[in-house]
Amino acid sequence: MEYNLPSEIVKDLNFGDQAKSKIIAGVRKLAQAVRSTLGASGKCVVYEDGRGKPVITKDGVTVAESVVLYDPVENMGATLIKEAARNTVKEAGDGTTTATVLAEALINEVNAIKNQETIRNIKSGIASGLEKVNDYLDLVKIDVKNDMLDNVAGISCNNDANLGAIIADAYKKVGNDGVVLMEESETNDTYVELVDGVQLECGIKSPHFITDTEKQRAVLENPLILIVSSEIPNVRKIQNVLEFVIKNNRSLLIVAPVAQQVKSALLMNKVKGNIKVNIIDPPGFGPTKQDTTKDLAILTGATVINEELGDDLDAISLDVLGEAEKVVTDDKNTVITLEEVVEGVSERIKEVRKLHKKEKNGFLKKKLEQRIAMLSGSVGIIKVGADSKVELKEKKDRVEDAIYATKAALKEGIVPGGGIALLNASERIPSENIGETILLNAIKAPYQTILSNAGIEQVQELAGGNGINVVTGEEVDMIKAGIIDPVLVTKTALKNAVSVVNTIISADCVISNIRVDAGS
Repeated sequence: MEYNLPSEIVKDLNFGDQAKSKIIAGVRKLAQAVRSTLGASGKCVVYEDGRGKPVITKDGVTVAESVVLYDPVENMGATLIKEAARNTVKEAGDGTTTATVLAEALINEVNAIKNQETIRNIKSGIASGLEKVNDYLDLVKIDVKNDMLDNVAGISCNNDANLGAIIADAYKKVGNDGVVLMEESETNDTYVELVDGVQLECGIKSPHFITDTEKQRAVLENPLILIVSSEIPNVRKIQNVLEFVIKNNRSLLIVAPVAQQVKSALLMNKVKGNIKVNIIDPPGFGPTKQDTTKDLAILTGATVINEELGDDLDAISLDVLGEAEKVVTDDKNTVITLEEVVEGVSERIKEVRKLHKKEKNGFLKKKLEQRIAMLSGSVGIIKVGADSKVELKEKKDRVEDAIYATKAALKEGIVPGGGIALLNASERIPSENIGETILLNAIKAPYQTILSNAGIEQVQELAGGNGINVVTGEEVDMIKAGIIDPVLVTKTALKNAVSVVNTIISADCVISNIRVDAGS
C-alpha cells in the first residue's frame, strides 16, 4: 500500500532584525519563567503537565522543559535556551537556571551595542573573555573541606539544610570514589542507605533461589564465586566445581549466562537441599560488559573463564574460584560484600581513571565512573520520601541536582556562591575589546537576579570575596558563611550560555513551519 504524503511543508520565513527580535522574545519569555527560581529566595513555579495535573518545582531545567510557545520563531529561541540548560545539567548536574540567566544577559548586552561592530569581532571577544573568566575561576577555587560538603549539597537543594546534610553524609560515607544514587523511599522519610560492598544491576533469576522469604531475596554466606563470560551449556561442564562445593559444605555464586537445562538442574538440587547456589548474569552490557566482568573477577579474586577464547570449563582448576563474605540478590540488584581488598584492585582503579580522563563520549564516561565506584566498593543510596506525589517529584528534582553538584565540588573544587565569583571576575578582569566587555557585563546577571528575587537593592561596595546573604540581607564572607558553588557548575553554565548566544546572534534568517489553526 502506498501513502501519498506531502513532499513539502509550507514554511514561513523571517529575516534580519525581525527574525532576531522574535527569537530574543522567546529567550526572554523562557528566562523570565526560569530566573525566578534562582537563589535562596527563589520562588517555586507551578506548571500544568500533559495530563492537566499541577506540578510544583524549583528546578530550572524542569521549568524550561515545560515551556512551549505558540509563536514558532519565539519557540525556537526558547528551545535554544533549553539546549543550554540540558547540556549544563548533563555535564555538571546543576546550574541550569544560571545558564539561562547568563544567556539572556548576553543577548541583552549584544542588543545594546549600537555601533556597527561585526558579529565576528563580538564572538571572538566573547570567546577570549570566556577563557579569561575560566582562568580566574581556576585561580580562586578552593578544595572542598569539612562542612563545605554540607553547604554545597544544601545550596543545590535550594537551601534545604537538612536535605543537604543527608546528601553530604552519603558522600562522606562512600568517599570520593564511591557512588551516590537516589531511589524512592518506601516511607515518608528521607535517609541514606549504605551498601558495604559491590552493587551489581543483576536481579534474581528465579523465585526458587530465594532463601529469605520475608524480604524476597537470595542470601549466600561465605560463597565461592565462579565467573564465566561464555554460556555454560550443560551441568557436566561445571561438575567438578559442584562436587567440591557440596563436599566442603560451601555455597556457590555462578556469574554466567547459563542454558535452561543448567538452571533447571541447579534449581532442582537447590530445592532438594543438595546445594546452596545462586545464578546471576555477568554485569554490564554492550562494550562495557567484558571490562566490568573482569573488574568483578579482580575484586573477588576469581579468574574469568571464556570458552570462546580457548578456555576449557571441563578442565578448570578450583583456584579460578573467587570468594566473598556475603552475597545478597533481590529482584533488581546483587550486593557482594567483600572480606578485604584483594591485590590488584588499586592498580585497576588507576587504569580506569586514566581511561575516564581521556574519554570524550558522555555515555562511556559515565560507565567508567560506575566501574570506578564498583572497584572502590562503596555505594550510598539516598532514599527520598515525601507526604505526597507532588512533593516527592519536587524533592527528587532537588536531590538529583544536589548529588551531581556535590560530586562536581569534590571533583574540581568550589568558588564563592551567590553569583559573587562571576561578579568578582567581571570587576577584576580588564576588558580589551567589545566582546569581552559584553561578557564581563553579562556575568553580573546571576548576582543581580539573586538579589532581585530576594527583594534586596544592592547599594554598598563589597569587599573581596564578600557577598550578600539574601536570607539575612547582611554582607558576609561567602566561603565562611557556606554560600558556595562548585566551580565546574559555574564554568559549565557560562560555557553553554555563550555557545547558544553565539548561535542566536549569527542567525539572519529563520525558517519555520506554518501553523494551521485547528479551529479555522
